[in-house]
Order: sequence, then structure tokens, then C-alpha cells
Amino acid sequence: MNPDALATLHTHLLTALQTPPSETRRLFHGRGRCWPGLEQVTVDWLQGVLLVSLFKEPDAAPLQALKQLLHTHFGSYTVALQHRYLPQSTLEWLAGEPVNEMIITEGGLRYLIDLGKKQNSGLFLDMRYGRNWVREQAKGQRVLNLFAYTCGFSVAAIEAGADHVVNLDMARGALSRGRDNHRLNGHDLGKVSFLGHDLFKSWAKVSQGGPYDLVIIDPPSFQKGSFLLTKDYQRVLRRLPDLLTPRGTVLACMNDPAFGEDFLINGVTQEAPGLRFVERLENPPEFPDIDAQSGLKALVFRQG
Repeated sequence: MNPDALATLHTHLLTALQTPPSETRRLFHGRGRCWPGLEQVTVDWLQGVLLVSLFKEPDAAPLQALKQLLHTHFGSYTVALQHRYLPQSTLEWLAGEPVNEMIITEGGLRYLIDLGKKQNSGLFLDMRYGRNWVREQAKGQRVLNLFAYTCGFSVAAIEAGADHVVNLDMARGALSRGRDNHRLNGHDLGKVSFLGHDLFKSWAKVSQGGPYDLVIIDPPSFQKGSFLLTKDYQRVLRRLPDLLTPRGTVLACMNDPAFGEDFLINGVTQEAPGLRFVERLENPPEFPDIDAQSGLKALVFRQG
């Protein structure tokens, strides 16, 4: 993070904030490796709050220069600097009053997020087009949302008019926040189920709610002890034929830069050969990546 890189970040943010987005958006995505020296920096606009995240510890001088830049040129906003490389992802407030919780909007829907409590705030912004796709598909459908986290896909599905959504995640606190998100949007919780279980020990409970017209798989990329991508994704895929209706659809997602879309396509071909690949969803333009195979992969498959 040399002076030239900081100047690039400064210019990028000035341009992005000339007319601040009306909804939550990523303003700068260095993780896509399009700007040398800024590969470990992201900046999110949380409707009045600038959340700057560092994924690797910089040297003392560049870190101080970054803080000075943010305070001097963007101090009219509330500015938070998240040190994602630290075990607790420590949040440092550089300007404005600290905010623990806040409501953000995306596509007119409302989500409650946390700042400074956890590594992730509660909504993955790169999945915006995935949630939009679910809103286009889910009307009248029974939906299974695996690795549901705070139920962003579920909120999108119920808003679209889904008949019922089953959310499964072993983190019950995240599911509780999912209930909050549904309530924020005035949804009928009678149409939503929340299963706080380990998926691989709960296939019977999952199957009881089926068959499903739409199954969403969005596992964590890096979560020790709960999901190993190279082994566990296949274990999920081989269950799909028993979970889906005859014309059921799957949205299979993966955000590990080490694996391209062929990992999922080949996995489905091997474990669920009755499903055919339909399309890969585009990623939002605010998430540029020097290699399309390194970014988020959200692939659609259909049975029959």
C-alpha cells in the first residue's frame, strides 16, 4: 500500500461518493487484484457508514497514511476500519459515532447488520445478483436454503411469493438474525422454517420438508470444522436428486478463488447426473476480478 496505491484509492472513493449510492454497495474491491498495492483492501458503503476492511496487516507507515486519508477526506461520514487479519477482526472507528447495529437496504429489502461484533456484518454484498435471481424464480415454490446464514436468500424468496422456505444453518444466532430480517420486511413467518442443525447429521429433517422446487447451496468458503469444500460439497450434491421435484432447480454457489466453475459443473455431473447446467450468474460490476474464475461462482442447474 504505497503512496501511488493510496492515491488510486482516494480518487476511486471520491468518484464513487460524488453521488453516494441510495442503497448498500461495495465501493472498492481490491480483492479482485485489479489495482496493484490494494489487493487486501475493500470499502463498503453502508448508507452513511464507510466500512474499510484490511485483509492483511500493512506496515505501520502505510497504515497511518490510510487512516489519515480516510479521516481527512471522508470524515464527514462515519468511517470504520476493520482489521480482518486479526483473530477478532477488530473494528476501529476513525470518524463519527460508533454503530453496533444498523438497517441497510438492497433492492428495497431491509436487513439488520452488526458492526464490530463479528468478522462479517450479516449480508454478503457480492451475492446481490443471486438474491435478485431468487426473487425472479421463487414465486409459488418450495425452497430449501442450505448454509442459510442470516437468510438473505430466504428474504428474497418470500418477498417473491414463495410458498415456503426451509433455512438450515448450524449457527443458530445467524438464523435468529434471519428471523429479524423477515420481520423487518413484514413477512409471514408461518411460511419460513429455521433448522439450526449440522446438515450432515440432519438429512432426515431436511427431506421431511421436501421435495423442493428450488435448492440453494451457498456454503462457507473457509470455515474450519464445519465444511471442507473438496469433500463436503460432493456430499451435498449427491443428495440433490432425492430433494428436488422432477423439474427442480439448483443454485450452487462457491467463493473460493482456488476453484473455478468446472469444480461445480464436474461435481454435479458426477454426483447428480440428472441435472443439467443452465447458466452462471454474472457478478455485480462493483466486484471486478482480474480472473473471472477466481470470483464468486453462482451456477444454475435444472433437473429433467
